[in-house]
Amino acid sequence: MAKVGKKYKAALAKVDRARNYNVSDAVTLVKETSVTKFDGTVECHIRLGVDPRQADQQVRGVVLLPHGLGKTVRILVFAQGEGARLAQEAGADIVADSDAWLKKIQDGFTDFDVAIATPDMMGRVGRLGKVLGPRGLMPNPKAGTVAPAQDLPRVIKESRAGRVEFRLDKTGNIHVPVGKISFSHDKLSENLTVFLDAVRKARPSAAKGIFMRRVTVAATMGPGIRLDWGGI
Repeated sequence: MAKVGKKYKAALAKVDRARNYNVSDAVTLVKETSVTKFDGTVECHIRLGVDPRQADQQVRGVVLLPHGLGKTVRILVFAQGEGARLAQEAGADIVADSDAWLKKIQDGFTDFDVAIATPDMMGRVGRLGKVLGPRGLMPNPKAGTVAPAQDLPRVIKESRAGRVEFRLDKTGNIHVPVGKISFSHDKLSENLTVFLDAVRKARPSAAKGIFMRRVTVAATMGPGIRLDWGGI
């Protein structure tokens, strides 16, 4: 632990806590301050100027990161008949097309990263809310994870490529991975910029004042680096 502590202190010393960095400088710094031996994840954390208790101030959306997330994404699809066939052909890791699969998930199986469903399955999938909801795995039309059978190949492909859902949590924050430390500077910068732009566009009309109050990026176990995002 002492060794890790020294590395973290050295990394923290490189960050000017009073400064808001532009995207390019922040990405350079986040790569320099990664303290893990493994290929750490780069995450973006945004404090929003909205009231998460108000229905008209919810923030939710989907963004397709141009360079993906640098990780293997396990995809489960709830579908039957033609939808199940298309999902299988499109490379879904799991096609949950039976009551046996629904029971397995109800009993706690969540060994997947993304869940997609066809509309005709949602009546049955809805009963899995207590398992899928807390883990952010419940298919949702607004997130684009409820789709007709003919759209499944596209949704599966996007999910595999770097399709990321973001949503406001109960504390008024959004937390999303935007890539890996091993990504090039330009790829990380572009992923981060595309994500921030998507959040900006998702601003609800009921939001007043500064929308993105604080934007921070950090590597796994690394120090937070504040971004200058223009006070939008």
